[in-house]
Amino acid sequence: MDTSLALASFLVGLTLMASLIVAIGAQNSFVLRQGLRREHVLPVVLACTLVDAALMVLGVSGLASSIGESQRLLNALGLVGALVLFVYGVLALRRALAPHVLQTHSDGQAAPLGRVVAQVLSISLLNPHVYLDTVVLVGAVGARQPAGMQGAFLLGSCLASALWFATLGFGARLLTPLFAQPAAWRVLDVLVAAMMWAVAWPLATQSLTLF
Repeated sequence: MDTSLALASFLVGLTLMASLIVAIGAQNSFVLRQGLRREHVLPVVLACTLVDAALMVLGVSGLASSIGESQRLLNALGLVGALVLFVYGVLALRRALAPHVLQTHSDGQAAPLGRVVAQVLSISLLNPHVYLDTVVLVGAVGARQPAGMQGAFLLGSCLASALWFATLGFGARLLTPLFAQPAAWRVLDVLVAAMMWAVAWPLATQSLTLF
C-alpha cells in the first residue's frame, strides 16, 4: 500500500466528516444534553458513531461497486460531491453571519437506557440529511479515492465521527460555556466552510481534468 496515498485519503475522510458533523442539529443537541446529565453517555456516543460508520461504509462501498470501472461516472460523482460541498460551505458562511447558541435544557429526570437508545437512533435514522451527508456525499467522495484507498478514507471519516460524539458526550460540561457563545459558533462555521471548500476544490479540479 502506498503510505502517502493512504494518508492523503485518510485526511480527506477526516476533514470531510469533521466539517459535516459539527453543525448544530437534533443529534448533536441530544448527545450534548445526555453528556450534561451524565446519563447513558457511552451507549449514546456508540450508537451515533456506529450509525454514521455503517451508513458511510454503505455509501462508499455501494457507490464504488455500482459504478465499477466507469471513469466518467466517477468523475461526474466527484463533481456532484464538490458542488454539494461548495453549497454547504456557503450555508456555513451564512450561519456565521447570524450565529446561534446550542440549547440543552433538561427536565432533570433520568430516562431508561432503552428509551434513550431508541431516541438517539430515531433522531439519527429519521433525519434525511444524515443519508445525504453519509451515504451520498461521503460515499461520492470516498468512491473517488484512488484504488484501494477507500479503507483509509473510511477510517478517517469514522474517526472524525467518533471523536466528535465522544467530545460532545464526555466533554459536555467543559464545552457548554463555549457553545453558549455566539461568537464561538461564528468562528466554527467559518472553519467548517474553509474545510469543505478545501475538500471540494481538489475534488472538482481532479474530476474536470480526467473528463
